[in-house]
Amino acid sequence: MERRELGVAVFLRVRKTRRRNQHNPPLPVGRNPPVATMELPSTKDFQWKSLAPLPSRRVYSTLVEAAGQVFAVGGCDDNGVPVDSFEVYSPEADQWAALPPMPTARAGVAVTTLGKRIMVIGGVGTNQLPLKVVEMYNTDEGRWRKRSSLREAAMGISVTAKDYRVYAAGGMGSDLRPHNFLQHYDVLKDIWVSLAAMPTPRYAATSVLRGSKIYVLGGRQSKYAVNAFEVFDTDTRSWAKFPNIPNKRAFSSFVPTEDKLFSLGGLRQGRLYRQPKFMRTVDVFDLEQGGWMKMERSCFLKKRRADFVAGYLQGRVVVAGGLGEALGLVGTH
Repeated sequence: MERRELGVAVFLRVRKTRRRNQHNPPLPVGRNPPVATMELPSTKDFQWKSLAPLPSRRVYSTLVEAAGQVFAVGGCDDNGVPVDSFEVYSPEADQWAALPPMPTARAGVAVTTLGKRIMVIGGVGTNQLPLKVVEMYNTDEGRWRKRSSLREAAMGISVTAKDYRVYAAGGMGSDLRPHNFLQHYDVLKDIWVSLAAMPTPRYAATSVLRGSKIYVLGGRQSKYAVNAFEVFDTDTRSWAKFPNIPNKRAFSSFVPTEDKLFSLGGLRQGRLYRQPKFMRTVDVFDLEQGGWMKMERSCFLKKRRADFVAGYLQGRVVVAGGLGEALGLVGTH
């Protein structure tokens, strides 16, 4: 199967579900909820602009925003060796500045922020093995501190933060087995606490925090995609299984909005006589209704793609880059 790199940006219009109240009776079974179109800016209001490049070339680096600035954490150099690089980008000056390097060189880390602190968890070290190291950078102090390590070395951890706690879900150890661990880190006590295990072990999942609930979507087990969708309640400290993601795909992207979760694109993996196939599928989970919405094909991505980046900006889901099915580059639209 041929593949191509995609350099496009797709702006998907988001429709907000109308909430039910005493004036809106419950819907009959099988009926889709009504939708109201949001007033959104034109795509002409969005423009791509080239910015200052990173000081050095790398892959598997992680970007994170903290204290109104963007930080680039670690990654691998041209030889595939993890680096300790740590830089900050200034939008006003359009330039990167080097900061004190990480104490531990690594790539593919899990990163989250707690106010003006950046927490870097796990990843792959210079020996090409997963790490249990946890380090925290304070943007006010301009220095790194080592924190309590993970219970086991892991890469592909999914993290989210709430109040003074960081939640770390899943991951993959040096034995290549996916973890079902859920741990929370108490910043004030500098300790990791084990919580109820995830029903489905996996790595490279996506975690989304909404209120007291952590939604964990997708991920992988070995080479294969997982379509499990499970939710952890931080109040009751228990898991609940939600309806699986309708289409099992690898290298898809998940984007949260205020009241929905989008599952976008990806690669349908080949097994037996089925050939691998890049997808343009869009699945949407309505957090208020508690179910996956049936989407018309007109709402699918314009280009089949996998392994791309996506985000949410001013009422639109933005999709950029990735791999497609034919050779050649595609322009922005």
